[in-house]
Amino acid sequence: MNEDGFLESQTLQIAHHNPCTEAEGPGKRFALWFQGCPLRCPGCCNPEFLSFEGGESWQLADLLTEIDEAQAQEGIEGITLLGGEPLAHAAGAATLAKTAWRRDLSVMVFSGYTIEQARAMTDPSVADLLAHTDILVDGPYVRELPDTKRRWIGSTNQRIHFLTDRYRADDPCWQQPNTLEIRLDAAGLSVNGFPAASAVGLWKRPRRMKFETRNPKSETRPS
Repeated sequence: MNEDGFLESQTLQIAHHNPCTEAEGPGKRFALWFQGCPLRCPGCCNPEFLSFEGGESWQLADLLTEIDEAQAQEGIEGITLLGGEPLAHAAGAATLAKTAWRRDLSVMVFSGYTIEQARAMTDPSVADLLAHTDILVDGPYVRELPDTKRRWIGSTNQRIHFLTDRYRADDPCWQQPNTLEIRLDAAGLSVNGFPAASAVGLWKRPRRMKFETRNPKSETRPS
């Protein structure tokens, strides 16, 4: 099977995606939330992303078309994988990460598992995903330990692993305030980014308005 045929045969269960955001990692990024997470971090921002039922099935080739458009039109520098739990979708996530690297796009992953737990997993796709990840934010979200100093990080127990030399820990971007992005279009109202404590729960209101946020990862963050 050639690469085009392989990509068309791959499907991913996606809860939500944002073609261009600055609230889910360094620079402009294509953010993708997987549908389904085996973890149950109390206070998860996106409880609707925890179930493996729901979301939308996407062909990898179609996602890559959107990523290519975002790279050409918005100048994104990378993709961010959230959830749900990316490691629970490791095969598709790894393929997506590898194809992103071929496009000179960086890969950032939020996982509720620690890197030690991830490296101990027997699924070879998890190792493949880690091998094509530039930044990994690991560990479960602990709502009693809110992080107020590091941008994009939900709780102080979580760690940032720079798995390649593409980014650095001393980059001042990590010390900037967290942000929310709010969009209103024909599909409705959407919100992504890291919510202030007073904003947690907004997405649980009646579904006339659609809210998608990063789980303060957990990734189960919905970041």
